[in-house]
Amino acid sequence: MRIAIVDGYTDEPAGLGVPPYLDVYARYVAGAADLAEVDAVHYFTVDQLRADWPAHLSQLSRYDLVVVIAGVTTPGKYLGGTPIALDELLDIGRVEGLVKVLGGPVAKFGYGIAGGSVAVPPYKFRRYYDYVVSGDVDLVVYRILKDGVEKAHPSERHEDFKLVDIFATRGAKIAQQHPNHGRNLIVEIETYRSCPRYVSGGCSFCTTVAYGPVATRPIEGVVREVEALYKAGVVHFRLGRQADFYTYMAHDVGRDDFPRPNPAAIEKLLVGIRSAAPGLKTLHIDNVNPGTVARWKTESIEITKLLVSYGTPGNVAAMGIETADPRVVKINNLKVGPEEALEAIEIFTRYGSVRGHNGMPYLLAGVNFIAGLPGETRETYRLNVEFLSKILERNLLVRRVNIRQLLIFPSSRLWPEARKLTARLREHKMWFRQFKKWVREVFDKEMLRRIVPRGTVLREVYTEVYYHGGTYARQVGSYPLLVYIPTRVELGRYIDVVVVDHGARSVLALPHPVNINTADKRVLRHLPGITGKKLKALIGGRPYKSLEEVKARVGEGEFLNYVSL
Repeated sequence: MRIAIVDGYTDEPAGLGVPPYLDVYARYVAGAADLAEVDAVHYFTVDQLRADWPAHLSQLSRYDLVVVIAGVTTPGKYLGGTPIALDELLDIGRVEGLVKVLGGPVAKFGYGIAGGSVAVPPYKFRRYYDYVVSGDVDLVVYRILKDGVEKAHPSERHEDFKLVDIFATRGAKIAQQHPNHGRNLIVEIETYRSCPRYVSGGCSFCTTVAYGPVATRPIEGVVREVEALYKAGVVHFRLGRQADFYTYMAHDVGRDDFPRPNPAAIEKLLVGIRSAAPGLKTLHIDNVNPGTVARWKTESIEITKLLVSYGTPGNVAAMGIETADPRVVKINNLKVGPEEALEAIEIFTRYGSVRGHNGMPYLLAGVNFIAGLPGETRETYRLNVEFLSKILERNLLVRRVNIRQLLIFPSSRLWPEARKLTARLREHKMWFRQFKKWVREVFDKEMLRRIVPRGTVLREVYTEVYYHGGTYARQVGSYPLLVYIPTRVELGRYIDVVVVDHGARSVLALPHPVNINTADKRVLRHLPGITGKKLKALIGGRPYKSLEEVKARVGEGEFLNYVSL
């Protein structure tokens, strides 16, 4: 029995699987196949298949079983890969001669398009796939392999984490087949499923509560998986597959919308991970409920301090604030009002803003907004701007602001209103664009100036793609800062850079230190304090034997702080 896993990438409120991120689905499926003692498991990303689509489709027919993982329920812009397109999903589904399984969010919620409702509901994929798995795809694959095709049921789910922990440990080695392995691969680690706010129905738009009541994963299972991944060469980890990291093993989960955090359990988890992967380079989190932080300040401060002690710098606590309009908050059963959200951001600023070895603060808040929620008016966007303006006025820090349009799936309470809301979103597009423009041109630029002032040295940024004669690079992390280097640097390597200017969502940085004798003119022209006249003199006097020669020819200036020979 030979199995192919095709990773079409996933992006959910709790879980990211677009490169360089590797989500849990493929790893769990690989572990299920390993436990079932199949002959071979091969992992492919959709980008690898795109290199020669017809030929690779033909090769898939040589396998006995193909498992496709896909689904984006929180659309974004991606630098490291492009999620599978609808036509590509159908192309794989048309391959004959093997059993085809479709898993991930697309099989649960359908194929969606940002700014609208679902383009293709899950049931329509049954024409192309033998199994469209609304349950847990790893468990369904295990049943197929152990009990036969006729005995597996696509809606079957894990009742607990016993099998998951086995699958996760045995499937860890599949990370070695990922194209980013050994480079900048970062893996998602699951700590619990669903959301504590399941008890009240959760936010109106969210798909996370569709996973049912909260099921918490034991610390020992997480630690064993991290150990297996570390042995497989993984050194970057993100505890991102949960609705709110601060409520891992919290008290009163299942009874309270905002259960009291459990710092002792979180410390045990973090210590266990550090012991299992002593040489890890990244340990970050993802989601945090601002309502938890605002309501349980003492416990949240303690957890923040733990993440500074055991985590790595550049960490971001992504908080779904969604809107600063109290009326919209109430209509949609959202997590927090604007004043409570400001209290949460203040806590992260106070206790997480210490700068780490890589040049970034240890742990700052991230803010998520959603456009198109029921009850939204023009006033909503004014209140959003007012909220962000207060962050600036109070000298608080926010690592990044994410603004996305509402995407509605059948599992959402908003599904009956999908058409009306989609039409309203089109009507409100002008307000949305104005708000987004203000955020990018005013808020983001000022925030970047505060977080990484000019002269900040960022360590180990990974060069990823070329763009307009320059290079985009990022540190490995939960929400890494985008760095633009105004020259072509060899891709796939880690370098240090120094920040010289700030854009809307990125910074302009130069290789650190800048070699005065070999650097391109387009690099030297960005040195702070370099005028056109000085630049011409500087280049005309190369090569230099000492900085004293540079000073003698060009004169003193701030640029001397950024250069070497």
